[in-house]
Amino acid sequence: MSIIVAGGAGFIGVNLVKELLEKKTSIYLLDNFSNGNQLFLDRFKNLDYLEVIECDLSKTDQIFPVIEKIRCLDKSLDQIWHLAANSDIPSGVSSPEIDLRDTFMTTFNLLEAARKYSIKDFFFASSSAVYGDHGNKIIDENIGPLMPISNYGAMKLASEAQCFAAYESFLDKLIIFRFPNVVGTPPTHGVIIDFINKLRENPYKLEVLGDGNQQKSYLHVKDLVNGMIYLSKANLGENFNPIFNLGPDDNSVKVSWIAEKVVFKISPKAEIIYGCEDRGWLGDVPKFSYNTKKAQKFGWKPKMNSEEAINLAIDEIIKYLNYKNIQ
Repeated sequence: MSIIVAGGAGFIGVNLVKELLEKKTSIYLLDNFSNGNQLFLDRFKNLDYLEVIECDLSKTDQIFPVIEKIRCLDKSLDQIWHLAANSDIPSGVSSPEIDLRDTFMTTFNLLEAARKYSIKDFFFASSSAVYGDHGNKIIDENIGPLMPISNYGAMKLASEAQCFAAYESFLDKLIIFRFPNVVGTPPTHGVIIDFINKLRENPYKLEVLGDGNQQKSYLHVKDLVNGMIYLSKANLGENFNPIFNLGPDDNSVKVSWIAEKVVFKISPKAEIIYGCEDRGWLGDVPKFSYNTKKAQKFGWKPKMNSEEAINLAIDEIIKYLNYKNIQ
Protein backbone atom coordinates (compact mmCIF):
# COMPACT_ATOMS: atom_id res chain seq x y z
CA MET A 1 0.00 0.00 0.00
CA SER A 2 1.16 3.52 -0.87
CA ILE A 3 -0.40 6.74 0.35
CA ILE A 4 -0.21 10.49 -0.15
CA VAL A 5 0.13 12.67 2.94
CA ALA A 6 -0.76 16.22 1.94
CA GLY A 7 0.65 18.76 4.37
CA GLY A 8 3.00 16.14 5.75
CA ALA A 9 5.70 18.62 6.75
CA GLY A 10 3.51 20.36 9.32
CA PHE A 11 3.16 19.67 13.03
CA ILE A 12 0.53 16.92 12.85
CA GLY A 13 1.67 15.72 9.43
CA VAL A 14 5.20 14.96 10.59
CA ASN A 15 3.89 12.91 13.50
CA LEU A 16 1.52 11.00 11.23
CA VAL A 17 4.30 10.32 8.74
CA LYS A 18 6.58 9.07 11.52
CA GLU A 19 3.99 6.57 12.72
CA LEU A 20 3.14 5.37 9.21
CA LEU A 21 6.80 4.94 8.31
CA GLU A 22 7.29 2.74 11.35
CA LYS A 23 4.62 0.51 9.83
CA LYS A 24 6.68 0.38 6.59
CA THR A 25 4.05 2.25 4.59
CA SER A 26 5.28 3.89 1.37
CA ILE A 27 4.53 7.62 1.55
CA TYR A 28 4.49 10.47 -0.92
CA LEU A 29 4.67 13.63 1.18
CA LEU A 30 3.29 16.73 -0.54
CA ASP A 31 3.78 20.17 0.98
CA ASN A 32 4.41 23.75 -0.11
CA PHE A 33 6.43 24.37 3.10
CA SER A 34 4.61 27.61 3.88
CA ASN A 35 3.72 26.29 7.36
CA GLY A 36 5.68 23.03 7.28
CA ASN A 37 9.42 22.86 7.75
CA GLN A 38 11.99 20.87 5.79
CA LEU A 39 14.00 20.54 9.00
CA PHE A 40 11.17 18.50 10.53
CA LEU A 41 11.86 15.85 7.90
CA ASP A 42 15.57 15.45 8.57
CA ARG A 43 14.88 12.44 10.79
CA PHE A 44 13.49 10.61 7.74
CA LYS A 45 16.50 11.09 5.46
CA ASN A 46 17.60 8.18 3.29
CA LEU A 47 14.39 6.19 3.73
CA ASP A 48 13.50 4.38 0.52
CA TYR A 49 9.77 4.39 1.26
CA LEU A 50 9.39 8.17 1.67
CA GLU A 51 9.41 10.65 -1.19
CA VAL A 52 9.09 14.37 -0.39
CA ILE A 53 7.63 16.52 -3.16
CA GLU A 54 7.26 20.30 -2.90
CA CYS A 55 4.13 21.59 -4.59
CA ASP A 56 1.29 24.05 -4.01
CA LEU A 57 -1.84 21.98 -3.46
CA SER A 58 -4.07 24.98 -4.11
CA LYS A 59 -2.97 25.05 -7.77
CA THR A 60 -4.14 22.37 -10.18
CA ASP A 61 -1.24 22.99 -12.56
CA GLN A 62 1.09 21.81 -9.79
CA ILE A 63 -0.87 19.08 -8.05
CA PHE A 64 -2.29 17.20 -11.06
CA PRO A 65 1.05 16.51 -12.81
CA VAL A 66 2.56 15.36 -9.52
CA ILE A 67 -0.22 12.92 -8.66
CA GLU A 68 -0.49 11.69 -12.26
CA LYS A 69 3.21 10.83 -12.22
CA ILE A 70 2.89 9.07 -8.86
CA ARG A 71 -0.13 7.11 -10.08
CA CYS A 72 1.63 6.00 -13.25
CA LEU A 73 4.68 4.79 -11.35
CA ASP A 74 2.89 3.29 -8.35
CA LYS A 75 -0.27 1.29 -8.98
CA SER A 76 -0.61 0.52 -5.25
CA LEU A 77 -1.45 4.16 -4.41
CA ASP A 78 -4.92 4.04 -2.86
CA GLN A 79 -5.15 6.63 -0.06
CA ILE A 80 -4.89 10.37 0.46
CA TRP A 81 -4.44 11.79 3.96
CA HIS A 82 -5.26 15.49 3.75
CA LEU A 83 -3.72 17.62 6.50
CA ALA A 84 -2.82 20.68 4.44
CA ALA A 85 -4.43 23.91 5.65
CA ASN A 86 -3.77 27.36 7.01
CA SER A 87 -3.00 26.71 10.67
CA ASP A 88 -2.91 30.39 11.69
CA ILE A 89 -6.55 31.24 12.48
CA PRO A 90 -5.96 34.97 13.22
CA SER A 91 -4.24 35.43 9.85
CA GLY A 92 -7.35 34.07 8.15
CA VAL A 93 -9.48 36.60 10.00
CA SER A 94 -7.45 39.50 8.64
CA SER A 95 -7.09 37.97 5.15
CA PRO A 96 -9.98 35.61 4.29
CA GLU A 97 -8.38 34.60 0.98
CA ILE A 98 -5.71 32.71 2.95
CA ASP A 99 -8.21 30.13 4.17
CA LEU A 100 -9.99 30.03 0.82
CA ARG A 101 -6.68 29.14 -0.83
CA ASP A 102 -4.87 27.04 1.75
CA THR A 103 -7.79 25.38 3.55
CA PHE A 104 -10.57 24.95 0.97
CA MET A 105 -8.87 24.89 -2.44
CA THR A 106 -6.36 22.32 -1.24
CA THR A 107 -9.30 20.08 -0.35
CA PHE A 108 -11.15 20.72 -3.61
CA ASN A 109 -8.07 20.00 -5.70
CA LEU A 110 -7.07 16.85 -3.80
CA LEU A 111 -10.58 15.46 -4.18
CA GLU A 112 -10.56 16.26 -7.88
CA ALA A 113 -7.18 14.54 -8.18
CA ALA A 114 -8.57 11.52 -6.33
CA ARG A 115 -11.45 11.36 -8.81
CA LYS A 116 -9.25 11.86 -11.85
CA TYR A 117 -6.64 9.30 -10.87
CA SER A 118 -8.92 6.74 -9.18
CA ILE A 119 -7.73 7.07 -5.59
CA LYS A 120 -10.57 5.66 -3.53
CA ASP A 121 -9.79 6.36 0.16
CA PHE A 122 -9.74 9.89 1.56
CA PHE A 123 -8.98 10.86 5.18
CA PHE A 124 -9.57 14.51 6.03
CA ALA A 125 -8.23 16.50 8.98
CA SER A 126 -11.05 18.85 9.92
CA SER A 127 -11.47 20.88 13.10
CA SER A 128 -13.65 21.63 16.08
CA ALA A 129 -13.84 25.13 14.56
CA VAL A 130 -16.67 23.91 12.30
CA TYR A 131 -19.03 23.77 15.31
CA GLY A 132 -18.84 27.44 16.22
CA ASP A 133 -19.54 28.69 19.74
CA HIS A 134 -21.94 26.43 21.67
CA GLY A 135 -21.07 27.79 25.10
CA ASN A 136 -20.98 25.19 27.88
CA LYS A 137 -22.51 22.39 25.83
CA ILE A 138 -20.49 19.20 25.43
CA ILE A 139 -20.09 18.82 21.69
CA ASP A 140 -20.81 15.57 19.89
CA GLU A 141 -20.77 14.91 16.15
CA ASN A 142 -24.51 15.52 15.78
CA ILE A 143 -24.78 18.90 17.47
CA GLY A 144 -26.08 21.77 15.36
CA PRO A 145 -26.47 24.08 13.73
CA LEU A 146 -22.86 24.30 12.55
CA MET A 147 -22.01 28.01 12.55
CA PRO A 148 -18.23 28.56 12.54
CA ILE A 149 -17.07 31.98 13.74
CA SER A 150 -13.73 32.04 11.89
CA ASN A 151 -12.83 31.86 8.21
CA TYR A 152 -10.73 28.82 9.05
CA GLY A 153 -13.77 27.03 10.50
CA ALA A 154 -15.92 28.12 7.56
CA MET A 155 -13.48 26.70 5.02
CA LYS A 156 -13.09 23.47 7.00
CA LEU A 157 -16.87 23.08 7.00
CA ALA A 158 -17.03 23.79 3.27
CA SER A 159 -14.28 21.21 2.80
CA GLU A 160 -16.31 18.64 4.71
CA ALA A 161 -19.26 19.30 2.41
CA GLN A 162 -17.04 18.81 -0.62
CA CYS A 163 -15.77 15.54 0.87
CA PHE A 164 -19.32 14.23 1.24
CA ALA A 165 -20.13 15.14 -2.35
CA ALA A 166 -17.09 13.14 -3.45
CA TYR A 167 -18.10 10.25 -1.18
CA GLU A 168 -21.48 10.08 -2.87
CA SER A 169 -19.85 10.14 -6.29
CA PHE A 170 -16.60 8.18 -6.38
CA LEU A 171 -14.85 7.60 -3.04
CA ASP A 172 -15.03 4.13 -1.47
CA LYS A 173 -13.98 5.30 1.99
CA LEU A 174 -14.11 8.67 3.70
CA ILE A 175 -13.29 9.59 7.29
CA ILE A 176 -13.44 13.13 8.64
CA PHE A 177 -11.50 13.73 11.85
CA ARG A 178 -12.52 16.79 13.86
CA PHE A 179 -9.57 17.89 15.99
CA PRO A 180 -9.62 19.87 19.23
CA ASN A 181 -6.50 21.81 20.29
CA VAL A 182 -3.53 19.56 19.59
CA VAL A 183 -0.24 19.87 21.50
CA GLY A 184 3.22 18.33 21.25
CA THR A 185 6.32 18.66 19.08
CA PRO A 186 7.63 19.92 16.74
CA PRO A 187 6.05 23.18 17.90
CA THR A 188 4.77 25.53 15.20
CA HIS A 189 1.91 27.45 16.85
CA GLY A 190 -0.47 27.29 19.79
CA VAL A 191 -0.79 28.49 23.35
CA ILE A 192 2.25 26.70 24.81
CA ILE A 193 4.84 27.85 22.28
CA ASP A 194 3.27 31.31 22.35
CA PHE A 195 3.74 31.54 26.13
CA ILE A 196 7.28 30.16 25.98
CA ASN A 197 8.32 32.60 23.26
CA LYS A 198 6.88 35.51 25.22
CA LEU A 199 8.85 34.49 28.30
CA ARG A 200 12.01 34.14 26.24
CA GLU A 201 11.56 37.78 25.20
CA ASN A 202 10.63 38.99 28.68
CA PRO A 203 11.21 36.47 31.51
CA TYR A 204 9.50 38.69 34.06
CA LYS A 205 6.11 39.19 32.45
CA LEU A 206 3.66 36.99 30.58
CA GLU A 207 0.81 38.74 28.83
CA VAL A 208 -2.12 36.44 28.11
CA LEU A 209 -4.63 37.08 25.33
CA GLY A 210 -8.02 37.09 26.99
CA ASP A 211 -8.98 36.88 30.66
CA GLY A 212 -7.56 33.36 31.14
CA ASN A 213 -10.96 31.75 31.70
CA GLN A 214 -11.03 30.30 28.20
CA GLN A 215 -11.57 26.58 28.75
CA LYS A 216 -10.77 24.00 26.09
CA SER A 217 -9.91 20.38 25.40
CA TYR A 218 -6.29 19.54 24.56
CA LEU A 219 -5.17 16.32 22.86
CA HIS A 220 -1.57 15.20 22.62
CA VAL A 221 -0.46 14.66 19.03
CA LYS A 222 0.61 11.08 19.81
CA ASP A 223 -2.94 10.23 20.89
CA LEU A 224 -4.34 12.04 17.87
CA VAL A 225 -2.21 10.18 15.34
CA ASN A 226 -2.90 6.83 16.98
CA GLY A 227 -6.62 7.57 16.83
CA MET A 228 -6.52 8.56 13.17
CA ILE A 229 -4.64 5.45 12.11
CA TYR A 230 -6.78 3.18 14.29
CA LEU A 231 -10.07 4.51 12.91
CA SER A 232 -8.79 4.53 9.31
CA LYS A 233 -8.60 0.74 9.56
CA ALA A 234 -11.95 0.28 11.29
CA ASN A 235 -14.89 -1.34 9.55
CA LEU A 236 -17.49 1.41 9.76
CA GLY A 237 -20.17 -0.49 7.89
CA GLU A 238 -22.49 0.89 5.24
CA ASN A 239 -24.53 4.10 5.54
CA PHE A 240 -22.41 5.23 8.48
CA ASN A 241 -21.68 8.91 9.17
CA PRO A 242 -17.86 8.94 8.94
CA ILE A 243 -17.26 12.00 11.18
CA PHE A 244 -15.28 11.48 14.37
CA ASN A 245 -14.46 13.84 17.21
CA LEU A 246 -10.98 13.04 18.47
CA GLY A 247 -10.20 14.45 21.87
CA PRO A 248 -9.38 13.78 25.51
CA ASP A 249 -11.81 12.10 27.87
CA ASP A 250 -12.24 15.05 30.24
CA ASN A 251 -13.90 18.44 30.70
CA SER A 252 -10.97 20.55 29.45
CA VAL A 253 -8.63 23.04 31.19
CA LYS A 254 -8.40 26.82 31.50
CA VAL A 255 -5.82 28.96 29.74
CA SER A 256 -4.88 30.44 33.14
CA TRP A 257 -3.89 26.94 34.32
CA ILE A 258 -1.67 26.51 31.26
CA ALA A 259 -0.07 29.92 31.84
CA GLU A 260 0.73 29.01 35.45
CA LYS A 261 2.30 25.70 34.40
CA VAL A 262 4.48 27.33 31.73
CA VAL A 263 5.59 30.11 34.08
CA PHE A 264 6.46 27.58 36.80
CA LYS A 265 8.67 25.59 34.43
CA ILE A 266 10.20 28.50 32.50
CA SER A 267 10.36 31.60 34.69
CA PRO A 268 8.85 31.25 38.19
CA LYS A 269 9.25 34.96 38.98
CA ALA A 270 7.23 36.12 35.98
CA GLU A 271 4.01 38.05 36.55
CA ILE A 272 1.01 36.81 34.59
CA ILE A 273 -1.05 39.67 33.14
CA TYR A 274 -4.48 38.82 31.76
CA GLY A 275 -6.58 40.73 29.28
CA CYS A 276 -10.21 41.76 29.73
CA GLU A 277 -11.93 39.88 26.90
CA ASP A 278 -13.49 36.43 27.29
CA ARG A 279 -11.54 35.19 24.24
CA GLY A 280 -8.06 35.59 22.87
CA TRP A 281 -8.82 36.87 19.36
CA LEU A 282 -11.61 37.33 16.85
CA GLY A 283 -12.81 33.86 15.86
CA ASP A 284 -11.63 32.22 19.10
CA VAL A 285 -14.13 29.94 20.83
CA PRO A 286 -13.72 30.63 24.58
CA LYS A 287 -15.25 27.41 25.96
CA PHE A 288 -15.05 24.04 24.37
CA SER A 289 -15.54 20.45 25.53
CA TYR A 290 -15.70 17.34 23.34
CA ASN A 291 -17.78 14.18 23.44
CA THR A 292 -15.66 11.36 21.95
CA LYS A 293 -17.92 8.40 22.75
CA LYS A 294 -18.42 7.64 19.07
CA ALA A 295 -14.72 6.98 18.49
CA GLN A 296 -14.53 5.06 21.75
CA LYS A 297 -17.29 2.70 20.59
CA PHE A 298 -14.88 1.52 17.91
CA GLY A 299 -12.20 0.83 20.52
CA TRP A 300 -10.11 4.01 20.46
CA LYS A 301 -9.35 5.87 23.67
CA PRO A 302 -6.66 8.52 24.31
CA LYS A 303 -3.99 7.67 26.85
CA MET A 304 -3.81 11.24 28.22
CA ASN A 305 -6.35 13.74 29.48
CA SER A 306 -5.98 17.47 28.81
CA GLU A 307 -3.81 18.16 31.86
CA GLU A 308 -1.47 15.25 31.12
CA ALA A 309 -1.22 16.25 27.47
CA ILE A 310 -0.37 19.86 28.38
CA ASN A 311 2.22 18.89 31.01
CA LEU A 312 3.95 16.48 28.63
CA ALA A 313 3.87 18.98 25.77
CA ILE A 314 5.42 21.74 27.89
CA ASP A 315 8.32 19.46 28.81
CA GLU A 316 8.72 18.28 25.22
CA ILE A 317 8.74 21.79 23.78
CA ILE A 318 11.23 23.06 26.37
CA LYS A 319 13.51 20.14 25.52
CA TYR A 320 12.99 20.66 21.80
CA LEU A 321 13.97 24.31 22.09
CA ASN A 322 16.82 23.43 24.46
CA TYR A 323 15.58 26.23 26.67
CA LYS A 324 16.98 26.64 30.15
CA ASN A 325 14.78 27.72 33.05
CA ILE A 326 15.21 31.19 34.47
CA GLN A 327 15.58 31.14 38.23
